[in-house]
Amino acid sequence: MAHEHDVGFLESVAHQIRTLIIDTAHTAGAGHTGGSLSEVEILTALYFSFLNVDPECPDWNERDRFILSKGHASLGYYVTLALKGYFPTDNLKTFDREDSTLQAHPDMHKCKGVDYSTGSLGQGLSIGVGIALGGLKKNQQFKTVVLLGDGECQEGQVWEAAMFAGSKHIPKLIAIVDYNKVQLSNKVDENLSLEPFAIKWEAFGWNVLSADGHNIADLLSVLSRASALSARGPVVIIANTIKGKGVSFMEGKYEWHGKAPNDQEYTAAKKELGSK
Repeated sequence: MAHEHDVGFLESVAHQIRTLIIDTAHTAGAGHTGGSLSEVEILTALYFSFLNVDPECPDWNERDRFILSKGHASLGYYVTLALKGYFPTDNLKTFDREDSTLQAHPDMHKCKGVDYSTGSLGQGLSIGVGIALGGLKKNQQFKTVVLLGDGECQEGQVWEAAMFAGSKHIPKLIAIVDYNKVQLSNKVDENLSLEPFAIKWEAFGWNVLSADGHNIADLLSVLSRASALSARGPVVIIANTIKGKGVSFMEGKYEWHGKAPNDQEYTAAKKELGSK
């Protein structure tokens, strides 16, 4: 697209995504608002600049693959897919309804653009490793990107997948960790600290990069570096973010992990977002 590397344009897309997340959560009375808000700029950079995808042909065999391992943060994912053109934005009003294509967790059999169904935490990186390895064996050139939550990196399966990918030097595989440091009921480091986080990934044979997860220009630069490095093996980007980013009373609060705004909170959130 003509504006794909225009930071100002991408920032405006991110603002649209953030606003529609609040709208969708409020309409449904459900959704994981905090973690969806923290992933906004990451998804914007991916879908509106980095990933080689075509909404008109969602099953295109050579497309880049994306796995939302933190599947509970589907609000941000669905809004991004809608704005990219996979389905009408009006469909967002059906989020989490029994008859909707937009289930609480992404379902590849229901929603266009979803490469794999997710929701059980800790499994997405294993799926991504398998997809990347399959592409390698078929001599295909697509990239595989997996977005993980930091809380789910407490799961042993994440590190089994990381060990395998690092040991086999699997190329074209990029993991991104939405490192907002807050999970379901507490801060991550108060439950089970991940630190020294970067050193752990390096020990498993990954190239490690870091980014400001809310800075579009920084994300684009780091993604470009990751793409080059991934030709030789897997790369992880630790994206430092803020849970609930963009709405002051949600920021850094575990209470907003799986909560939708009520009428009063919705009005306050929209007022904040509207003033930016």
